[in-house]
Amino acid sequence: MTSDKSALALDELNVEIAEKFSVLSKRLQLVAKYVLDSPNEIAFGTVAIIANDANVHPSTLIRFAHAFGFSGFSDMQKLFQNKLLQESPNYEERIKLIKDDTSLEDANAGIRLLEQFSQANSNALANLKSSVKQSDLDRARDILIQADSIHVMAVRRAFPVASYLAYLFNHINLRCFLLDGIGGMHHEQAKLIKNNDALIVITFFPYADETQQSVDYAIANGNPIIVFTDSPLSPLANKATVCFIVKEAEIHSFRSLTSTMCLVQALSIMLAHQLNITNSTEPGLISGG
Repeated sequence: MTSDKSALALDELNVEIAEKFSVLSKRLQLVAKYVLDSPNEIAFGTVAIIANDANVHPSTLIRFAHAFGFSGFSDMQKLFQNKLLQESPNYEERIKLIKDDTSLEDANAGIRLLEQFSQANSNALANLKSSVKQSDLDRARDILIQADSIHVMAVRRAFPVASYLAYLFNHINLRCFLLDGIGGMHHEQAKLIKNNDALIVITFFPYADETQQSVDYAIANGNPIIVFTDSPLSPLANKATVCFIVKEAEIHSFRSLTSTMCLVQALSIMLAHQLNITNSTEPGLISGG
């Protein structure tokens, strides 16, 4: 498998890798996973170091680049370097980029930003409608209805989704626990997951170790797992009983949670309908604080 032409941007390459992942050789699949999971290392590493970290021969990296239409590995590497030049790695630098943006100096800067975020999220929501399958929603609903208890896990940026999901589930009379890891007790809280329970995790790149550890515990315990993540090559995608891939909007290097929130709301209302609970008997489901 070889592409006729190479991707012009990293996002384009990532989509192409995800689409062609299943037809790659096992060695090239190892490279694909490393490329998607470690973009910074790809941007700055040498062929020898990257090959060692990806557990492949250096020539495999070159074959991977050729498979996606690049003349060589360094040609592909430029996409990762360019991406880093355009993005800021932390919030301080993101804020600095916004402060340096002269287009935001006029009196209408707030409205302009609101328009940018609104439009980007509108596009992301349109994509969400076409990417989520009814069969996956049905399967997730059935898993959650049959579970004795539901445990919801997420950290850092994904945590607000987990918190809101636990709030919704408790308002439709489902026994739900938020694994918030307070006091650093992620491991201890994972042990609360019993045999007939279900686990929901929300995880986005760079995929927190705490979330992966909770999933590994649930797998060993035989629990069904519902995953909300941002890539089919997420380390938890192939471990999930049901996996929802959500592509969020990104403006000025700030990623939204709008699409994921919308999806968990839809799943919650599906459950409410199945359980014959309406907003007239549980007003907090729709309008609670």
